[in-house]
Amino acid sequence: MEKLYPESGVELNPFVSKHYDKLMNVLSFGKYKGFIHRAINDMHIQKSDHILDLGCGTGRNACLMMQYLNDKGSITGLDISDTMEIQFKKNCGKFPNTEFINRRIDQPFQSDKIYDKVFISFVLHGFPQYIRENIIKNAYNHLKPGGTFNILDFGEFDMHAMPFYYRIPFQKGECPYAFDFIERDLKKMLAEFGFGEFQEMLYFHNYGRLMIARKISGKE
Repeated sequence: MEKLYPESGVELNPFVSKHYDKLMNVLSFGKYKGFIHRAINDMHIQKSDHILDLGCGTGRNACLMMQYLNDKGSITGLDISDTMEIQFKKNCGKFPNTEFINRRIDQPFQSDKIYDKVFISFVLHGFPQYIRENIIKNAYNHLKPGGTFNILDFGEFDMHAMPFYYRIPFQKGECPYAFDFIERDLKKMLAEFGFGEFQEMLYFHNYGRLMIARKISGKE
């Protein structure tokens, strides 16, 4: 598939898609799995929540979130990778209340459902700013009033102040959009679309962050 954003690191080729979880473990020095578990626990998922997982990938995160849901809850995963679709359905096949939809998250879309939570994990940073705004608007439009947008991604930090053993993998492994993302005020960005009541949890020496933003206004 041709990349719409040539400098993006989240539009993955088939090889990276197939081995994504393993590669993330390597790049995070084996800590990826641990803080994903912590972050999902920190989302305070309710048993009957309906969750929209944007850029759901292999379904690893969806399977973890399913452990907090009962048969009244559900997860809808959106991704455009055929390789990810195969892995998602394999990993989450034991959960009847999960579904995968092959759909872009960076363009406006319609859904028959409205959700209690929208989740996105290490995807938002990989797009140009104007596309990030499209994704935030999509999240807002598909949330119930009072629902939350849960963004697990890089925090705000000075890349040049990182220890070299973190800085070099970050510089080599991430795209230019990520360098822009870590310098932006995410709370301000979200507030412009009607989100507020922010909660922030930091992981992995504060380089990883879960930002929880609540839909508080009637802005469309």
